[in-house]
Amino acid sequence: MRKTIKNLALAAAVGLSGAAQSADEPMPTIVLVHGAFAGSSSWNGVIGELEKDRFHVIAAANPLRGVASDGAAVSAVVKSLTGPVILVGHSYGGAVITEAANGNANVKALVYVSAFAPETGETSLGLTEKFLGSTLGDTLAPPVMLSNGVTDLYIEQSKFPQQFAADVPTEQARLMAVTQRPVAQAALTEASGVAAWKAVPSYWIYGTADRNIPPAAMEFMAHRAKSRATVAIDGASHVVMISHPKQVASLIRDAASAK
Repeated sequence: MRKTIKNLALAAAVGLSGAAQSADEPMPTIVLVHGAFAGSSSWNGVIGELEKDRFHVIAAANPLRGVASDGAAVSAVVKSLTGPVILVGHSYGGAVITEAANGNANVKALVYVSAFAPETGETSLGLTEKFLGSTLGDTLAPPVMLSNGVTDLYIEQSKFPQQFAADVPTEQARLMAVTQRPVAQAALTEASGVAAWKAVPSYWIYGTADRNIPPAAMEFMAHRAKSRATVAIDGASHVVMISHPKQVASLIRDAASAK
């Protein structure tokens, strides 16, 4: 049954954290995939919450080079695991888990955290431009041209806190700006492969004040994917996993305990 939750009070009321795993079922491994302008440490708060419940958690390194190659890198991690897997993707990482789930029958669910879930042939940039509200383009630093012809994108450090992490303490957001990882421009315009969310159950959480991906775009993608649970956190920024780790972990638990 699909449920849409628009605020934290209601989320708590319906018990979004999910039921405990039954004794005869193996605990799924949670594979977390970061997005552009971030790194694996962006999941630290969520990891702490999940480890309280003894989940095995892997924060996979996302190369941020291209949908197909990044998806293959995460898929290799999944193939190395036994038992069920929950794939969790933030931002561009959503496009990556959509790719990585294909061919891996042990992927039990996809959790999209302020993320893209492209249809076959769609691009992250195309989905952003389909709806009003993104201000990312105005905050990008001059592109960095690499010797292999790849163009890397960064967010200007001075604009990063308001653009990317407006509900994160300022000093923390400034550190995030300095340590941000670039995304290859081509990754944002690369067409997605088979849309795994058509066959794998999906779950969604995002902030209503996201300035990178328009909230209307994420609502559209969640509805299109027939999301089993959609959580929209009022006033949350693009990095909802940093500002609201308990709520993100709760949704992941929900996905892990679903039948």
